[in-house]
Amino acid sequence: MRSLLWVRPQLQLMATMMASVEQREVLRCDHCSLVQFRTANALCRRCHKCLEVELPAPEPALELVPAPSEQEGGIQVATAVRDLRHVRNLSQRQLAARMGVPRTYISKIENGKAMPTLSSLDRLARALKVDIASLLRDANTRHRDETAVLTADPFLAEIAAYTSQLDAVQRSIFLNHVRELAAGRRRTA
Repeated sequence: MRSLLWVRPQLQLMATMMASVEQREVLRCDHCSLVQFRTANALCRRCHKCLEVELPAPEPALELVPAPSEQEGGIQVATAVRDLRHVRNLSQRQLAARMGVPRTYISKIENGKAMPTLSSLDRLARALKVDIASLLRDANTRHRDETAVLTADPFLAEIAAYTSQLDAVQRSIFLNHVRELAAGRRRTA
């Protein structure tokens, strides 16, 4: 009978060369606070977020001259839409529904990122129940016109005569009552 010799191959010990601890950089993850050595891919071992410290981008130089869109009046339409929407107590979503457009379109108009076309201005004016000219007027003229309409009201003109005689606390109380009445809330005693 043949004897079988079991030949065991010699184990070759393989070791990876690691840098000494003194040479490795120790970092704390800003996201999960794990203290660890820097990894080859610069990602945290626990949360897998970047360990690199991002330097803030340099701030742009201050502009001394306003941007051209502000001078050309594009912002005036944005301001008019926002002011009229607030006066009408409408949200952007409600105004968008009245116009049949996405809410983001109203947001872009109000932020000056989009200029409405003539047909959009017409739908916008109808949704806000104003004429197109009121959307294109500058803010000072628009406020002056609104003030003229309010002071032409005989009831408001009569109240204005009395409010000038009130002190600051009385005027504040009076205005709060008027706001509550305008909002449709009833006060209970």
